[in-house]
Amino acid sequence: MRIFKTILAFVTLIVLFQVLNNNQGSIPPLGKFMNPFAGFWQNGEKLDEIEEVLDVRGLRDAVKVVWDERHVPHVFAENTYDIYFAQGFLTARDRLWQMEFQTHVAAGRVSEIIGSKAVNFDKTQRRRGLLLAAEQTINFMNENPETHLILQAYANGVNTWIETLTPATLPLEYKLLNYEPEVWSTLKTALLLKYMAWDLTGRNSEMDLSIIQTALGQAFVDEFYPDDTPRMDPVIPSAKPWRFDPMIPEESPEPFEPQFVKAMRDGEPDEDNGSNNWAVSGKKTASGFPIIANDPHLGLKLPSIWYEIQLHTPDMNVYGVSMPGAPAVIIGFNENIGWGLTNAASDVMDWFEIEFKDISYSEYLYMDEWVQADLRVEEIVVRGEASVMDTFAVTRFGPLVHFGEHRLENGHPVGLAMRWTAHDQSNEMIAILGINQASDVETFYTSLESFEAPGQNFVVAARDGDIAIRHNGKFPLRGQDQGKFVRAGRDTTGEWTAWIPPEQLPVIQNPWRGFVSSANQNPVGKNYPYYMGWEYDDYERGSRINQRLAKLNDIDFADMQELHMDNFNKQAALILPFLLKQLDLTPLSDESRTIVEDLKSWNFVSDPQEKAAWVYKQWWLHLEQAIWNDELTLYGEVREIPTRSVTARLLLKNKNLKYYDNINTPDVEDRTTIINQAFNTTLAELTQALGAYGESWELGKARGTDINHLLSVKGLGRTGLYTGGGQGIVNATKKDHGPSWRMLVELGDYPRAKGIFPGGQSGNPGSKFYDNAVNNWVDGEYYDIHFIQTPDSLTNSNLRLTHLRNYQ
Repeated sequence: MRIFKTILAFVTLIVLFQVLNNNQGSIPPLGKFMNPFAGFWQNGEKLDEIEEVLDVRGLRDAVKVVWDERHVPHVFAENTYDIYFAQGFLTARDRLWQMEFQTHVAAGRVSEIIGSKAVNFDKTQRRRGLLLAAEQTINFMNENPETHLILQAYANGVNTWIETLTPATLPLEYKLLNYEPEVWSTLKTALLLKYMAWDLTGRNSEMDLSIIQTALGQAFVDEFYPDDTPRMDPVIPSAKPWRFDPMIPEESPEPFEPQFVKAMRDGEPDEDNGSNNWAVSGKKTASGFPIIANDPHLGLKLPSIWYEIQLHTPDMNVYGVSMPGAPAVIIGFNENIGWGLTNAASDVMDWFEIEFKDISYSEYLYMDEWVQADLRVEEIVVRGEASVMDTFAVTRFGPLVHFGEHRLENGHPVGLAMRWTAHDQSNEMIAILGINQASDVETFYTSLESFEAPGQNFVVAARDGDIAIRHNGKFPLRGQDQGKFVRAGRDTTGEWTAWIPPEQLPVIQNPWRGFVSSANQNPVGKNYPYYMGWEYDDYERGSRINQRLAKLNDIDFADMQELHMDNFNKQAALILPFLLKQLDLTPLSDESRTIVEDLKSWNFVSDPQEKAAWVYKQWWLHLEQAIWNDELTLYGEVREIPTRSVTARLLLKNKNLKYYDNINTPDVEDRTTIINQAFNTTLAELTQALGAYGESWELGKARGTDINHLLSVKGLGRTGLYTGGGQGIVNATKKDHGPSWRMLVELGDYPRAKGIFPGGQSGNPGSKFYDNAVNNWVDGEYYDIHFIQTPDSLTNSNLRLTHLRNYQ
């Protein structure tokens, strides 16, 4: 019996050892995770400690880092290599796990971390060609000695930090997922740049429009999906003359009915990924100096999207936000200029249906001949299981993203290839470096020539008083509506053969009205000679910004902060009074009548305490569904519905329209009927979800905002934030999406700036700098930015100095 107990204890010990030191499903190895010497406890030790001296292997000279009260590093180096080495080192110190995990997402390598549940995601990512594009881009970047130096310096800095890590000091997420960081390569930086390009340009309605065109006709598409939506106030004022001889595009392809019908919305970026930016002339400001403002709208996560930093060398002094994993400053200012970005939204992606000879997908039909495809074989490493091999064709029209489900009548298989400007080799990094050092608008323009993808509206203000905005990127030369529908990839028809010349892209400098702005709307009016696309944001934000800036004078930072936080809902102001007039009040309960009265008295400002703002939003959504969902449910999926402005125009101008009728019911609904039905459905659903009409219906509570952890780990995010704003509103805050960085810069003799993002500098959830700015961001407050000239003789007691010393 004693021997049996000994054996049992030994076996139990082995089992316990295995359990505690290996993953149990999605549960990390608890022995490692709970280890007081190397587990998660160590992520709470010595948090936010600022060392006076730090020995760093690999520097060429000494570097000084001033840390401010928000843990922003102000980095002072004597040469180019050291400044970017230090940026990589310091960014990894605060954000290593975030940086690396995002490269795994971009490259389709998530299965290596979480197992087979991510295999389909990884397949799609690789077929989209982000890794392929990054490989081509990094090779092209490395041909430029300056870019190569900077990217390698940054990578060396990251790797130097990684070498210092021990099991105890690994970031928390590595412990949660039970893996370790790998060596950082310059390819990873290229992957992050392509991932950002996908996030901003990866949404596309060609499949939906092709299906709608086939089912409902070209007249339906022309009426409800116009190239210029109602009330559009373009980025470049429509009256601007264009003094150049435009290139003539080839004839647009004929309508084509694709045989490959595919639901392609899964994994697409948020439709509201965009931004606001503007610059006002010193003629309209209180100081007499130009002011620039920017607030990019992206998905809100912790750790934050951006990392704030100042970079100072004898040749450069620049401040702003960087993308963790990439060198330099993406949005910011130097001593001479300030700049900001919004998504251009012009069409840079086309889908082509490719006909293949057989299921090997090795040959495809082009110009009546079978052409050899490049077959790319991808090994998807799966944690705890055998690798999965995936092979897909790469054609002259791009990689084959969707295939294997359809054949033509002749038996040939077909698939969908994606042509995307970001697939092409480019060097955005050299453009960003040039912007960081630009001295005026002209040198800023010169730098932009290398920035090809993603397309952006670059706004700039300069110390010499100039302001300008440029719709910038690599845009294919198109015929009218080319790229609006899926096309047949059988010949040159619809193929990209030329580009809009950079010198003919939309731009305006020092306009008479004293400001420039953009909000992802159509960049130009009808007199611009090139077709650039049609899926721009609706008119509301751009129009509201322009109206406010036109009225403002003696502008200061307070005015710009107020405009950033502007919650006026232009769409509600346009359509809500009309909708209320159509309501039949007779059958309504007393509570419903109270809601109607609140809607009537609402000032159309979507502040967080406004109950009417949430009721209106849900009413509008139900009304859109009532009009469009029956006709536009095609092949089992609701296809792209018309824009808000198109639907509003329809309701205001058409009392009788066949699309008001629900074709799935025996009754014949008219405009009044669907307005009342949508209202009653809204109240019923809100009552069921929120209870009796009261505080729970307030916008800030019924919707609010959640900033979740990148892994959606409960307890590591901030949820239930009391926010206003919304879609089509200047303050574009939504449930989990909104202004990811608010920045204001005044370009005087010495730049002044304010900024904030919804999070903090640190990626460590135990740090006080992990989410310290969230509450201030919700309240619309900003921090004063320290633009430091020298690290010596610091007079502010909140500033701390670290000396980075090289050692071999």
